[in-house]
Amino acid sequence: MPLTLFNSLTRRKEVFEPLDPERVRLYVCGPTVYDRAHIGNGRAFVVFDVLYRLLRDAYGPGHVRYVRNITDIDDRINAAAHANGEPIAALTARTTEAFHQDMAALNLLPPDVEPRATGHIPQMIAMIERLIATGHAYAAEGHVLFEVAKDPEYGRLSGRDRDEMIAGARVEVAPYKRDPADFVLWKPSDPEQPGWDSPWGRGRPGWHIECSAMSETHLGETFDIHGGGIDLIFPHHENERAQSVCAHAGRPFVRYWVHNEFLTIDATKMSKSLGNFSTVRDWLDQAPGEAIRLALLSAHYRDPLDWTADRLRQARHSLDRFYRALTLPGDAVFEKFGEADQALRPVREALEDDLNTPLALTHLHELAGMTNRTSSDAERSALQNALRRGGSLLGLLERPPLEWLQGSATADAARIEGHIAERAAARRARRFGEADRIRADLAAEGILLEDKPDGTTTWWRKD
Repeated sequence: MPLTLFNSLTRRKEVFEPLDPERVRLYVCGPTVYDRAHIGNGRAFVVFDVLYRLLRDAYGPGHVRYVRNITDIDDRINAAAHANGEPIAALTARTTEAFHQDMAALNLLPPDVEPRATGHIPQMIAMIERLIATGHAYAAEGHVLFEVAKDPEYGRLSGRDRDEMIAGARVEVAPYKRDPADFVLWKPSDPEQPGWDSPWGRGRPGWHIECSAMSETHLGETFDIHGGGIDLIFPHHENERAQSVCAHAGRPFVRYWVHNEFLTIDATKMSKSLGNFSTVRDWLDQAPGEAIRLALLSAHYRDPLDWTADRLRQARHSLDRFYRALTLPGDAVFEKFGEADQALRPVREALEDDLNTPLALTHLHELAGMTNRTSSDAERSALQNALRRGGSLLGLLERPPLEWLQGSATADAARIEGHIAERAAARRARRFGEADRIRADLAAEGILLEDKPDGTTTWWRKD
């Protein structure tokens, strides 16, 4: 079935048809590098990593261009560097490296291009000059502002009326503005702030113009998909759309806008003031990145996701089940051609239906169950193949199974297997006290056993 996506601009699901199947183009707003990515950021990046994987699978890795930017010019960066007593460049370099580490731990593929705002100042200035020349922007007191009234479609993406947009922008109604809704494209910098020479004096770009210039540079004036969290629809993406369309003589900017919903913590909005703010790194200190990734995919991206310890625990149990199915003996030599493709089809179709990751995960569980039940080595091999490939579309199940199940204990496997054999012998001899002691000793090391009804141990893992 064809890929369908919910387009935030039209507010309906649409069949995805790229402008050029040989060059599918995707842009996602990346991090503002003043602090570590929080778990809500992690959800957005994982969702669009799945979309990137699906596009690569459909069109070929060499035919998809994924751009995810780094925002390294921002007043929050300036404030954080000042508070830390460190140079801005040192803060952004350190935070960018931390972001890369966290995303790698969540098994994200790197984007094809990762432009930085500081590397695109000339392109931003050129775009602002075009907007002034066409009458869509004006200079005032060292600032340049986009004149919202000159764009008759302003508000189309967010669906907000004028009063909502002014309130939602949360900006000071400055005296140099012609209209309270006008937004900044360029602003002056004092000697303590980063700045670049421009026709309007030394200054720095506004946030919105950064993504318009970077996407134009790396994807062209019109491209296929623009993604991000739902919080970016207004004002960021609304302003991006307006300035890009006006800078390009009315030509379309983005054909499909895709946004993921919010993440809450135990049904409460995440907030530092509430003490429930948590970063990806906070959770990586408690659980493997693959489990965090699966938990983030356990709700549909357009539904709110309530992040709980139980959700994460269930994700770990699901991965245990999947990886256990991959340890069972198979016979790939006699696998029937096409069986794996047929078994994989429900997973692929779920993802092609607007990235329905919960349904795709349900189908992975079905594949694991069939793998456990079949008595045919050839059929098991085909099902395992489908399970691996389906997992890979979701960015899961790419590790050796025993590496997941046994973790750091793999190097000590011979000793552990010896204790398991001793326990089995004790149980056969009805020395149940000794058998229980061995199990308890292993549990104290974090080694968990699972027994069949007949008493034999089927597998073990490191907790």
